[in-house]
Amino acid sequence: MAGIPGGPEWLVELPRLVAECVEQWSLELEKPVDTGHSFVAPAGDAFLKLSLPDEESEHEAEAFGRWNGVGAVQLLARDDERRGVLVERLRPATQLWALPDDEATEIAAGVLEQLWIPASGPFRRLEDAAAQWAEKLPGRGLDRQLVDRAVAFLREAGPTQRESVLLHQDLHGGNVLLSERGWLAIDAKPMVGEREFDVASLIRDRRPTSRLRMERRLAYLVERLGLDPERARGWAIAHATAWNGDAEMIACARYLSAE
Repeated sequence: MAGIPGGPEWLVELPRLVAECVEQWSLELEKPVDTGHSFVAPAGDAFLKLSLPDEESEHEAEAFGRWNGVGAVQLLARDDERRGVLVERLRPATQLWALPDDEATEIAAGVLEQLWIPASGPFRRLEDAAAQWAEKLPGRGLDRQLVDRAVAFLREAGPTQRESVLLHQDLHGGNVLLSERGWLAIDAKPMVGEREFDVASLIRDRRPTSRLRMERRLAYLVERLGLDPERARGWAIAHATAWNGDAEMIACARYLSAE
């Protein structure tokens, strides 16, 4: 958390925030789970999660409330002021990463089909995020050819959204867990925009990966979900380049950019 804007300050406040949520919802917490970016701890048949007050997690509770347990973990309670949620405890909570790649991709596609509901309201819009990424990317010292391609796509695709559905943004095998109700999504970073964007994390899942594997995932998802192949590829490249710029992300973007 030390390197995340607002992280050190949030960590100072975290014990108080946890204690207030515990009192409010009469919880008995078990050992916290190490997530690296939020506080998560089981409490009987529920999980308490408190998120760093950043832009990506701002409306997570609203998203899970709208999904209402369909394709996603069930929201039990929320505290927007403390950025806290109480959600159902998934058992056995096996990650989708435990399955072979093709089977995992098929299941994830089925989860996405359930999550893509028409949406409006407080959520960050993909069009606005694309404009921000296009503005910031040239100054980050990344591969110039890759950046130019990503920026060109973001400027063209951002303002031309073809639909407004609720997007998870970070759906990969670590954020899809097995429960008694089936495979369900957790840990959303919700946006509103077109569906092609939402397969980006899944295409590059389990990094480092190979170009062949990503191309196979892309082809399957495009056919299964009825996506525009060039927009799906473009979002996958742009998102990998813009999101955090680490070496594995950039390698995935290069694979997908290769002619």
